[in-house]
Amino acid sequence: MTTTTTTGDSVKAPVADAGRDASALRAQRRRKFGITLLGWGVALIIFFPIFWMIVTGFKTEAEAIADPSLIFTPTLESYVEVQERADYLKFAWNSVVVSFGSTLLALLIAVPSAYAMAFLPTKRTKGTLLWMLSTKMLPSVGVLVPIYLLFRDFGLLDTRIGLTIVYTLMNLPIVVWMLYTFFKDLPREILEAGRMDGASTFQEVWYLLLPLTLPGIASTGLLSVILSWNEAFWSLNLTTSQAAPLTAYIASFSSPEGLFWAKLSAASTMAIAPILIFGWLTQKQMVRGLTFGAVK
Repeated sequence: MTTTTTTGDSVKAPVADAGRDASALRAQRRRKFGITLLGWGVALIIFFPIFWMIVTGFKTEAEAIADPSLIFTPTLESYVEVQERADYLKFAWNSVVVSFGSTLLALLIAVPSAYAMAFLPTKRTKGTLLWMLSTKMLPSVGVLVPIYLLFRDFGLLDTRIGLTIVYTLMNLPIVVWMLYTFFKDLPREILEAGRMDGASTFQEVWYLLLPLTLPGIASTGLLSVILSWNEAFWSLNLTTSQAAPLTAYIASFSSPEGLFWAKLSAASTMAIAPILIFGWLTQKQMVRGLTFGAVK
């Protein structure tokens, strides 16, 4: 009798364990499905304004105002009128020059600064970093008048050089902070080994630091390009026609008479298309750089 009971219990135990495993697996699948569904929902909510802007650009002005439907006859009328009104390529070239120029200049300044703060810190390093970050909390309009007057006196208004300088100063705190974080993750022993082999400071940075932290530098540069491309406040206040980037190009389609939704959407689509394509092509480098040093 005892043998029979023991055998029955031993048979039921694996069955019960299998049932629990199956239930846990089903619960895990439901949880993953729910998270995936939530993620797609959030992505659609975020992307919908961009999608609607692209769709509106293919409508006539009357349809854009009166007909919020997805069923319509597409037309390039707004794109043709936008191109006839202003030279898109001129504004796009200004955006390219200013965005990449300011990013290059910011990296040239930030690399030695972040190197000194990461590997040659002093008691003031942390305070300096916090001070740099605090400048991003200052409203841009608070320094508009002095910067405008300085640019006027030095002949930098409506010039690419002037806009490049402003964008560099605008992004420099973020660039320094990101590079400082990446450099801090690099083991000191690698640089010390280079020093022991007789490497100078320049050789140490050029041959050791930069190659080893290249993903982080690349992601920092990509972020700086995106921030510069999307900046509107300074471009609207410091440029008029010669050096105006695409953000000023978009703003030119608003008038006292009102907003021309179809033309504004077409101009916005043309303005964000290059940076969207650029971001899509470099997303792997961006993710790789932002996660650089996260796994030890």
